[in-house]
Amino acid sequence: MKKNDIRLYPLSDRRHDLGLDILLDLEGDPAHLQEMLPVARAITRARELDRPVILFMGGHVIRSGVQNHLIDLMEQGAITGIAMNGACIIHDFELALIGATTENVKHYIRDGRFGMWQETGRINDIINEGFSKGLGIGEAMGEAICTGTDFPHKAFSIIGAAYQRNIPVTVHVGIGQDIIHQHPNFDGAATGGASHIDFLKLATQLENISQGVVMNFGSAVMAPEVYLKALSMARNVGRQQGRSLNRLTTLVCDLVPLPRDWKTGLSRKSDNYYFRPYKTMLVRTVENGGESHYVRGRHNQTIPGLWQALKEVGENDI
Repeated sequence: MKKNDIRLYPLSDRRHDLGLDILLDLEGDPAHLQEMLPVARAITRARELDRPVILFMGGHVIRSGVQNHLIDLMEQGAITGIAMNGACIIHDFELALIGATTENVKHYIRDGRFGMWQETGRINDIINEGFSKGLGIGEAMGEAICTGTDFPHKAFSIIGAAYQRNIPVTVHVGIGQDIIHQHPNFDGAATGGASHIDFLKLATQLENISQGVVMNFGSAVMAPEVYLKALSMARNVGRQQGRSLNRLTTLVCDLVPLPRDWKTGLSRKSDNYYFRPYKTMLVRTVENGGESHYVRGRHNQTIPGLWQALKEVGENDI
């Protein structure tokens, strides 16, 4: 297939499933407050020690309306790095650009219009230009949104908010997984190279992860796999320097039901063994000195719950 044979359509033709009305007010949620308090204490300790607090996220976090909470956590200094997949930059970009995002896959895949939206394809141009200047995807997107004059809703952009606060956003892409990879202006070499820049940025952040915190909201594959390799790189360098990177705290928030003995019950005979955040982030990488937490719930409850827990921990320390 020739890329130039692809026909694109304006976003004005698309029926959007989500708009800015999904954004939640900056309020807590008691549903998971108690479960989040130990994590909030770990984050508070990490920041007192100037250690990283890295948030991994999947695309559904953007779609859950928790932008105000995440931006406020960045403002508080409670998040020092964000790692996201390619879907996140699409939803974040579209919301900043037109105040809407998401399409009905069942409807648009019928005639090949799924993902074929002209304005969304501008992301490829941003990545291509950014890579030519030595930028990773996260930095290129942050710069474009913050300096662009046609993003009327940029105040709700997580990528833009991070860029303004010098918080690194790293984007970890699997080529062929995102709608912009269908577009004629997609450059696999540029996207792969820019994502590699981001991967090395993440590994560098993990070099200081001892007594820090790693959180994963809703990424079943990207987060555990990218984290595992980047952590191995950081520990490899740390070992040569005589430093141990085993004392860290991890949090996974998802909807998968885990057994009560999940901290000690990892078995290849269990279906849960194949849920990668479980074996990678909750068990294997925190053995020998770390601790882990699993909170089962929806992002529009767990992230406000974490926000509220950090607020309560901070107030109790005053």
